[in-house]
Amino acid sequence: MANISDVVRLSGVSKSTVSRVINNYPHISKEKKERVLKAMEELGYTPNLSARRLRGQFTTTIGVIVPRIVNPFFSNLVDAIEKVSYQNGYQTIICQSNLDKEKELTFLNLLKTKQADGIIMTAIENDWLAVEPFTEYGPIVLCNEYVSDANANVSMIRLDQFKGAYMGVKHLIERGHRKIAYCTGGSFTDIDKDNDRNLGYRKALEEAGIEINPNWIILNQHTIQDGKKVMKYLLELKDRPTAVFTGSDEVAGGILSAAKQYGFSIPGDLAIVGFDDQPAAELLDPGLTTIRQPVDQMGKKAVEVLVGHLNNAGMATATYELPIELVIREST
Repeated sequence: MANISDVVRLSGVSKSTVSRVINNYPHISKEKKERVLKAMEELGYTPNLSARRLRGQFTTTIGVIVPRIVNPFFSNLVDAIEKVSYQNGYQTIICQSNLDKEKELTFLNLLKTKQADGIIMTAIENDWLAVEPFTEYGPIVLCNEYVSDANANVSMIRLDQFKGAYMGVKHLIERGHRKIAYCTGGSFTDIDKDNDRNLGYRKALEEAGIEINPNWIILNQHTIQDGKKVMKYLLELKDRPTAVFTGSDEVAGGILSAAKQYGFSIPGDLAIVGFDDQPAAELLDPGLTTIRQPVDQMGKKAVEVLVGHLNNAGMATATYELPIELVIREST
């Protein structure tokens, strides 16, 4: 049975070069890579991935932690990550935390047990102090998520969530609305992880001289069903809002669907703004005004940065901010 030494002799390159080709390292000349691959094919040599794992070497596997894979935003983000990972020679493990802190830590342990070379976190449930120790075993990249700790040594691919919420609420104000409800996936405190969006909502109202109505702040909303319940709740209010800004297209879609069932005119009786610009946003009737997040760009950049850290242990961590925009459709 052929081994790596046989590949070295037949290809005429060093053992380290053969190893780099096997592990999909960049910066190898095309000529040398072709010689190694040709030798491997002629010898019928296949790297023993199990042995490499036991020796603590690369598994050519990337872990991706998502809160809810059934959320179209995260499924599309994972799709983008998987495609770019495969192009870079990595397979992808999808880990669904379901917003559970313990599950998240269990998945991070894949680094410690050498079942993943690096991890992309598309959400973070634990405090960074609980996550940081795992970076000792492999790089972690935050994508669609960030930590505000200035001392956090981690690369982040993020969007300006403050700007997104501010644009969405300001758009409603410019449409003449002053009674604007707000649905968030978290809480409405200054320490909440969604605080940037909270601040964007507050800022837009403050600039327009509009006071916040606590009855119009609806917390912990994530799904289409949640959106339907939100609409039912709004119907029960004596003083109803005329518009609602939501933290996701799922929730917005649920509100829109229920509003139509109750005989509401959209946007005549209730204007709705979503967040993400999922594919279904333009298929809703009426089409959903929303904040577009560049999902494909986010996934691509996250993989590029993670692979960069894997190939260069000395690579400095950095924060990469991608553009965000308001997409106006018929729901406003």
